[in-house]
Amino acid sequence: MTTHFITAEIDLQENPAELQKEIEKELEKRGETLRWAVTDVKDKKATVEAIALTADTEA
Repeated sequence: MTTHFITAEIDLQENPAELQKEIEKELEKRGETLRWAVTDVKDKKATVEAIALTADTEA
């Protein structure tokens, strides 16, 4: 397993519960998320930083 630092931009949602679901859905695409945090909000977009695990692939 390898850890990765991920930054993503997520459109803000009307409902905070929907924002959390949208963040988790986007991060799920990039590996197993260990932790995440919203670090900035500008122009109706939230910047999310996360640490995720991905499986090692051998060539």
